[in-house]
Amino acid sequence: MMIDRNSGSIAVDVTGSGPLVVCVPGMGESKASFRHLTPLLVNAGYRVAVMDLRGHGDSSTEFSTYDDSAAASDIIELIDALEGAPATIIGNSMGAAAAVLVAAQRPEIVNRLVLIGPFLRDHSSQLVQLLMRAALSKPWGPWVWRSYYRSLFGQTVPPDHDEHTRSTLELLRRPGRWKAFQKTSQTSHSHAEASLPKVSAPTLVIMGEVDRDFKDPESEAKWAAETLYGEYRMMLGAGHYPMGEQTKAVFTHLLPFLRRDENKQI
Repeated sequence: MMIDRNSGSIAVDVTGSGPLVVCVPGMGESKASFRHLTPLLVNAGYRVAVMDLRGHGDSSTEFSTYDDSAAASDIIELIDALEGAPATIIGNSMGAAAAVLVAAQRPEIVNRLVLIGPFLRDHSSQLVQLLMRAALSKPWGPWVWRSYYRSLFGQTVPPDHDEHTRSTLELLRRPGRWKAFQKTSQTSHSHAEASLPKVSAPTLVIMGEVDRDFKDPESEAKWAAETLYGEYRMMLGAGHYPMGEQTKAVFTHLLPFLRRDENKQI
């Protein structure tokens, strides 16, 4: 299905029935990053909606903004359209920042957060950010991202890993996608960090032990969990995408968190 926005549309796959779980991928990824987790959630009794970020996957590229706030507004529109409040939001990387903003702005539509490899604050200086923007410029930008993206995975990957990385990178070759990706890469997460004190939803942070996006992955996970009065789990040998790398292991932590919170509401 497509969720119409003022200047474009957001692609969403919805499967299953039961309490709503919204899955939000990170920059450069697509709905396929949750391809293995979705059926496990559906079989556990959840309705799962997996969305593409603006300018990513099957979403359109006509948008003027591609930042965390824009993604948060799309999540809100999705939950409202599906009449699924209160919903669980599972956000990976930048998708986690957007999830936090939704929980801060519309607490009544979020009953729990699962933040995987979350970017909830800026980690680079302005100089580093400028260098990154230059690195992602054409003609060398796509090569830089392909090399970096492939390095973000951990020591254990599923059998379809090579196929997934190829198809994910191929999506960025479609018209308008690289320009949208460049704009997305300029996102600051300062707004998400400022919103953390306003979040009241129970939160689980899942972090890959060898996630190279963070200097010290466990310290970052601990900071996020403590700031949100939540809890965290480290995935041994996992990189930036634990839900796609070690899906069953992630699910063993995820399901008890969802069930426990549901039991509290009964």
